[in-house]
Amino acid sequence: MWKPGTLLLLLLWLASGELQQETEPRRLPPPGKLNFGYVPAGVYETLAHYEPGPIGILFHMVHAFLYAVQPNAFPHDLIVKLAKDKFGAIQTEYQKPENIVLTLQAIYYEIGFLVCAAVGLLFTILMPIAGLFFCMCRCCDNCGGEMHQRQRKNADCRRGLLGTLLFSTSLVITIGVLCAYAANQNLSSQVKNVRRLVNSNMRDLHTFANDTPMQIEYLISQYATAKNKVIYDLDNIGPLLGGRIHDQLDKEVRPALDQVLNMAGAMRETKEALESVNASLEVLQDGTGKLSLNLGQVRTSINHTLNDTDCHDEDSDATTAQLCRNIRQSLSQLQISSNFTRLPDVNAQLEKMNDVLKTDLSAVVQRGFSSLNDTPHMVIEQTRSVVESVTNLVDSIGNNISSFSKAFPVQSCLSNFTIFINHVHAKIEDYYPEIDKMDFYRWIGCIALCCMVVLVLAFNYLGLLCGTLGYDKHASPTTRGCISNTGGTMLMAGVGFSFLFSWVLMGVVTIIFLAGGNMEKLVCEPFHTKELFKVVDTPYMINPEWKNFIPGYMYNDSELKLTTESLYSTCKKNQGIYSAMHLDKVFNISSYLNTTVFTKDVVSQLDSLKIDLRGIILLEAEGRQNLLDFSEAGLSEINYADYLEEVNKGVTVVDLLSFARELEAQTDLMPKSNLQSALKGHVSTLRQIHRQQIVPMEQSMSALNQSMRFLERTASDLPNKILAVLDAIKAAQFLISQNATHLINRESRKYTNTIIGYFHQYIEWVKTSLAMEVAPCKPFSNMVDTAEIMACSFVVDSMNTFWMGLGCSTLLLLPSIILAVKLAKYYRRMDTEDVYDDPETIPMKT
Repeated sequence: MWKPGTLLLLLLWLASGELQQETEPRRLPPPGKLNFGYVPAGVYETLAHYEPGPIGILFHMVHAFLYAVQPNAFPHDLIVKLAKDKFGAIQTEYQKPENIVLTLQAIYYEIGFLVCAAVGLLFTILMPIAGLFFCMCRCCDNCGGEMHQRQRKNADCRRGLLGTLLFSTSLVITIGVLCAYAANQNLSSQVKNVRRLVNSNMRDLHTFANDTPMQIEYLISQYATAKNKVIYDLDNIGPLLGGRIHDQLDKEVRPALDQVLNMAGAMRETKEALESVNASLEVLQDGTGKLSLNLGQVRTSINHTLNDTDCHDEDSDATTAQLCRNIRQSLSQLQISSNFTRLPDVNAQLEKMNDVLKTDLSAVVQRGFSSLNDTPHMVIEQTRSVVESVTNLVDSIGNNISSFSKAFPVQSCLSNFTIFINHVHAKIEDYYPEIDKMDFYRWIGCIALCCMVVLVLAFNYLGLLCGTLGYDKHASPTTRGCISNTGGTMLMAGVGFSFLFSWVLMGVVTIIFLAGGNMEKLVCEPFHTKELFKVVDTPYMINPEWKNFIPGYMYNDSELKLTTESLYSTCKKNQGIYSAMHLDKVFNISSYLNTTVFTKDVVSQLDSLKIDLRGIILLEAEGRQNLLDFSEAGLSEINYADYLEEVNKGVTVVDLLSFARELEAQTDLMPKSNLQSALKGHVSTLRQIHRQQIVPMEQSMSALNQSMRFLERTASDLPNKILAVLDAIKAAQFLISQNATHLINRESRKYTNTIIGYFHQYIEWVKTSLAMEVAPCKPFSNMVDTAEIMACSFVVDSMNTFWMGLGCSTLLLLPSIILAVKLAKYYRRMDTEDVYDDPETIPMKT
């Protein structure tokens, strides 16, 4: 047998790959998903499933008959009570009320079998007695023994009916014998499959033993996957940890640097605006003088033109004179409106801005950004020693796991298990000749029983054949032929053999029926419905001190929820033996492979990370001074109101184009003359002045207006704006230099838990694989299923089918006897016969 110690060592070794999860996991974002691949799985070849084929129809018929005989539910409570009382107490103290109740319950459950057994027993007892009396009766010329047959007009009809009934009965008996023979042959042929099933199960056990070490080794080797990921993250601590710190700081620091960068842009735009003011002011001041001179010349020219005689001859052309007066009155509008010569320039402010822009504030800010972006590199430099220490610890953890797995006596356990398998297989092989011999004897016995019925059938069929072929309807009963007489004799011989064999057949059928029927109802059927497991798993049944027998026997912990049903179901699903047998109760692997023990040094090292970001300078002193110089550039000293006032006046008092159009319209009303031509020339001059002088001045005024408004906005509360920017930079710098500890610690904890998370993933994968994939125990459930197939499908179903076929044939021997006795009278040669009063024979009789 397989000693419990050997089993325990094997199961302990199977559990050696388990890693215990840390007792207090850190609740942080999960790390990246690791891919450990698939545990290499062996292929179990045993197919614990049986398809009976065509004979399955007979099996179903037997099951239906047994259900009709015994429709009661499985007597779970009755069997449990009988088992707990160990049967002996009931036999010795059967008069106790509780034992009487159990007896009545058992009788109620078995009532169908008892009735059928009683019928079979009566048949077995009464049949030879009836045969004896029948023989004695015929010896006294009774019971059909008198060799005299009364002839009746319906004799042929009766003979045909009796022959048909006997043939039909014999045919049904033949079918029953064939069913019994088929069941007998099926059992013999299935016995030959026992060797194949056993060999298949043994090979699966060898596969189980050979593949388990490889699976355990695979679990251990996959530590490299977690290790490589940890080392990768350690090698990339800069982008991972430093990058996260940088991203968090960037949210707080970037707005301050962006403000400084905006100020640098404002400085450049301010300089450009001041340059634009000077350029525009120069253009406007120069253009104002030229425009004033040109407008004065135009006014003089138009006045001179209006001195023409046509403008003064009101008698000849009053309209022209009036138009001339109107034009002369409007000439006062031809003069400039704004005077830019009184506006001062902004050279002083421009010189200060040039001094301010000698410092490239944008470059200073970019150096601040670069210093901030250098955070990952700073983290790499400051954590180099810690990373090296953790890398060494990760290697040592792998060495500890590998050395621990090698500490178990794997080879000895496998050798013992393999030796046990080979020993059991050899023992089973030794029994095969005995099994074959016993099956041969059984087959011979069943064939002998079938031959008894076949002998009766042979006499019946031969009797019917000879009687039918040799019968001559014209022959009288005393003159029947030899063949007909032989047929009747054979029928009577079949009757004799029926009396000789039927009671033996029924006795055997009754015994097989009781054994096979109860096996089907009490073992096979409840196995499929799992009621049998519930009986075995009944608390305190096998041992009064153990609630559950298996854990009580193996682990001395009967409270553990490990039952035969759960063990069988788990193995049926091909899950690991570790979860099926609850091996964590045998050997607590967590005390040896505690994750906390292995990773506490890693956590300690990572928690000791010291990251100092005081080397990050966001804004150098040069940049700060540059901002202060910008606030003192004198932008607030500019008189923006004077500039805007002049800009808003416009270039001329009247719109020169409108004036030209009006002058042209008035000129068109005049008759064609030299006066009209001269005035049109002045219209062209005005338009040319507008195009060449006023348009550029208007553009310069627009540029001046925009620049002054920008400068006014920029100068508005500029010192306070600069101070706000400096305060923001100061706060951001203080955050990095003094208050970043909390941020660094938080991100460091996240990084640490990411590293530890890879170990946790490996542990969970190992636990899941150990429970579901390592050492799948399907061979053990297959052994149970194989035993059920051999016992129920091979033996019980076949023997039940055998007794059903043989029993039906035996029962039908009764009508066969009656029909054969009655039919033999019509075939046998009689000693005397009846004389009929036929009119043709009356004279002879007289």
